Amino acid sequence: MTGIKTTGEKKMMFFSGRAHPELAEEVAQQLGVGVVPTKAFDFANGEIYVRYQESARGADCFLIQSHTAPINKWIMEQLIMIDALKRASARSITVIVPFYGYARQDKKHRGREPISARLIADLMKTAGADRILTVDLHTDQIQGFFDGPVDHLFALPLLADYVGEQVDRNKLTVVSPDAGRVRVADRWCDRLGAPLAIVHKRRDKDVANQVTVHEVVGEVEGRVCVLVDDMIDTGGTICAAADALFAHGAEDVIVTATHGVLSGPAADRLKNSRVSEFVFTNTLPTPAELGRDLDKITVLSIAPTIASAVREVFEDGSVTSLFDEQ
Repeated sequence: MTGIKTTGEKKMMFFSGRAHPELAEEVAQQLGVGVVPTKAFDFANGEIYVRYQESARGADCFLIQSHTAPINKWIMEQLIMIDALKRASARSITVIVPFYGYARQDKKHRGREPISARLIADLMKTAGADRILTVDLHTDQIQGFFDGPVDHLFALPLLADYVGEQVDRNKLTVVSPDAGRVRVADRWCDRLGAPLAIVHKRRDKDVANQVTVHEVVGEVEGRVCVLVDDMIDTGGTICAAADALFAHGAEDVIVTATHGVLSGPAADRLKNSRVSEFVFTNTLPTPAELGRDLDKITVLSIAPTIASAVREVFEDGSVTSLFDEQ
């Protein structure tokens, strides 16, 4: 005999950073595993220290961290955690990023700009990530930035089925807030059997988050309009789009988005908006002041979707099969 045989089985280990522990616990519960105990803290100068309390040698490791505020801190923590797993001799490292930071910077709009979404992918690869699992990227092309497998999950079934149960589908119109979301909105139309409308907008290239809405293409008068987007940050775009729909005779407007970033003036804009309901998933934690004071926010859990994908990856199954009906 010239070698040694082992009879060991594959081992899954689930890790979480400090950005959104509630989602990590939900995913772990769905998987029927515990989150690996981790010692993590900040030094006085802001540097981050991480050490795992259990051995990860030979394990298939899944590390979840959503890029919420302060976004740069949590990205750095995730990179450090990936490096720690690599140096701990993990068999494989799958990085779960429910919300992928810097996704909006996916191409050069003007000269001398960075492509920061590509930089984030490069940093994860360099740190030691073998695979990325993420939810509703801002654009599909970001999948090509990572030199390895990328499992792109969709919140559409979760969000669309919820809306379909709340609204009379005969009065429903799916609305894209801009030309870039038309493809996604079209998939909503297929799932709900509803017509499509589009809000045409123009953004001021020199002023961040400044949007001017021009016109609505499609029939919205007397209809319940569902505005679908991937994320809501300051709320300017989506609230202006909702105002345009009401101006064109919409009976009601519901807003859905996978990622509720909700930064800056978003709280005031959502509170003062005529929109009857904002529906998000919990890829990001909802700001405390909004979750406490604004009863028209509904948050749906993405944990079962992420857990199902993790299980498929670990068992060498098909993540795509989870969304075949789309």
